[in-house]
Amino acid sequence: MRMMGLDYGSRTVGVAVSDLLGITAQGVETITRKEENKLRRTLARIEELIEEYQIEKIILGYPVNMDDSIGERARRTEEFRDMLIRRISLPVVLWDERLTTMEANDILIESGVPKGERKRVIDKIAAVLILRSYLDSAQEKDG
Repeated sequence: MRMMGLDYGSRTVGVAVSDLLGITAQGVETITRKEENKLRRTLARIEELIEEYQIEKIILGYPVNMDDSIGERARRTEEFRDMLIRRISLPVVLWDERLTTMEANDILIESGVPKGERKRVIDKIAAVLILRSYLDSAQEKDG
């Protein structure tokens, strides 16, 4: 089953997809928008990618606070999840994404990616980390 990982932000959505066996995660793109609540084109692009990659499940990064509380960012992510479910009729799993953006930034710094370029790809890398975390967890349960 091929899955899609999403890192939902106020103006971007990082996108990653798994291989058919659900073992690896690859970054696909970062979808950008000018305003946070203007999601029509973002949702349409996600739909196109779902069709292109034949996605069967979406793993959506869930920004829970470090103390496990649900803040404004997490509530907006829940609203985005609800929009996705209504529009695409696929399972959408909320997955704890704490520290993935920091980890993605560290990876890019270690790789020597210039600061201006990091901003352009960080959400895509965060989506890869979210999806990979989910895939690793599923493999641990199966193994």
